[in-house]
Amino acid sequence: MLIDDEPEALRSLVALIRQQGWQVSLAAEPHRGHLRALALQPDLIVLDISMPGMDGMALLRRLRAAPETQDIPVIFLSAQHAADQRLAGLTEGGVDYVTKPFEPQEVLARIRIHMQLARRAKAKPAPQEDSDTSASQGDDAPAEAHTPTDADEALLRAAMQFIETHLAELPGLTEIAAAVGTHEKRLSQVFRQRAGSTVFAFARQLRLQKAKDLLVNSDLEIQDIAELTGYQSAANFATAFREQQSMTPSDYRQQARGKGTPE
Repeated sequence: MLIDDEPEALRSLVALIRQQGWQVSLAAEPHRGHLRALALQPDLIVLDISMPGMDGMALLRRLRAAPETQDIPVIFLSAQHAADQRLAGLTEGGVDYVTKPFEPQEVLARIRIHMQLARRAKAKPAPQEDSDTSASQGDDAPAEAHTPTDADEALLRAAMQFIETHLAELPGLTEIAAAVGTHEKRLSQVFRQRAGSTVFAFARQLRLQKAKDLLVNSDLEIQDIAELTGYQSAANFATAFREQQSMTPSDYRQQARGKGTPE
């Protein structure tokens, strides 16, 4: 699958891929590409970064948040060629990064390599799997039925993962929404419908849970825990913690270590 808002620039690459006897799905709009990827589960995705509506980084986060697409290798094909941009693409989970303008034969070679690597990984026998169920199916065997992940559910998981990763310095709602390729109104609606809370209510609960884990399982100072979980100061952290747990962070730590983790 190729996802690029300028599909005419990929004409030579598409022709070359089809000469290999491979099927190609081409999407010129990232949201449509996301839905197609969930439904088709392609062997590999070639993804542009700079696209209107949802950039390639945000789309990759959604793909990685969905079980059906989380293991699909993604090659970035972008005009952004700075070292930090390439590193960001690989850090987010891309398996390769090719800059535009590109040589179609080189991109084809990279596609072939990553498809082979992915197939080898899938071919490895799963541990403790029954031999009757692990036998490979022939070409005429019916494919296992898959129910495509709901796009809203994938969006929710991607946003939750982004919030958890950026909990210490959580950006505003607009920035969070942009990071997962949507707008703040839709993200708020998805959280209310799927998580039963607002975006920042979820973030507050996540902060509290992470703080509790650090209080019990680390020797970090209260100030350090406050900073790591996104509170402006130890005093703000203590106030928020007391409102939720009816005790100070220090009392919680003492009680957890003396009598086991409080309910």
